[in-house]
Amino acid sequence: MKIDRLLSIVILLLQKNRIQAKELADLYEVSIRTIYRDIEAISMAGVPVVTFQGAGGGIGLMEGYRLDRSILTDHDIKDIVMGLQSLSSSLGGPNVSQLLNKFESIVPASEKEQFRVRTTQFIVDHSGWGNQAAQESKLIKVKEAISQAHTIAFTYRNAEGALTERNVEPHTLVLKGQQWFMYAYCRGREQFRLFKLSRMSNPVVTETAFTRRDLSYEVLPWNEGRTAASRAVQPFILQFNRKSRHLAEDWFGVEALNEQEEGIYTVSVPFPEDTWVYGFILSLGPDVIVREPAHLRAKIREMALRIASNYEDNQKI
Repeated sequence: MKIDRLLSIVILLLQKNRIQAKELADLYEVSIRTIYRDIEAISMAGVPVVTFQGAGGGIGLMEGYRLDRSILTDHDIKDIVMGLQSLSSSLGGPNVSQLLNKFESIVPASEKEQFRVRTTQFIVDHSGWGNQAAQESKLIKVKEAISQAHTIAFTYRNAEGALTERNVEPHTLVLKGQQWFMYAYCRGREQFRLFKLSRMSNPVVTETAFTRRDLSYEVLPWNEGRTAASRAVQPFILQFNRKSRHLAEDWFGVEALNEQEEGIYTVSVPFPEDTWVYGFILSLGPDVIVREPAHLRAKIREMALRIASNYEDNQKI
């Protein structure tokens, strides 16, 4: 859109002293004549654009000019930039980076160093460890489908391992518990469903457009499953030793530890009992023991023995 290009040119001019018209034309893939019309429109809007002739010339802004940011306080801008930085770690993409540049450009040069210090005092990084290329590719496809209001088709494997082909109307991307979900209306099931991106494969944005359905976010639909499960929450008592104490502190906080005797600690953990809890407890390793309840001790023991049997010498690979 032309208005986006005009604003982008202004931001670019704020960041550079001078730039050639041809460089702008190449950047925005338009003619030099179009760039000069854009510059004229920017100037008519009250932005003091200056054209410099001769060697080293080009297009620039009157010295000392910056965008009016009177509607935002310094704290407002700092908080917005910190939020955008957190968003950038998980969503990425050029739009977020460009928006960060826009906000940073309205900070006076004399305050930029202080601004950088203040916006790096608190960092939230939602990105995972390792190669995230596959997930980023899915995020791009889902964002594209949502912005275009087109359905997205994909193969989905549920928690039980069953494969189904889905064609859905994507409405919302949800980052919850360090996992990405897509909240979408499933045309096959004729109802809204929550799809975990890690279980999706071969996503394709179709040519089929859809009209967004009315949704109420007063009660977050992606919390319903966990809220229902929370009615079955019961406390599990886990025991840690000196070697595993750091795990208890990492997951539950220093205050949650109760020292039973020297080097032995317990933590009461309120969770609904499900397959996630089994896997979570096993992931804590051999230096963590389930104290209560007895049936959970038996369940974890059974699963640990099954895992061990997979590594016996006579086990076929």
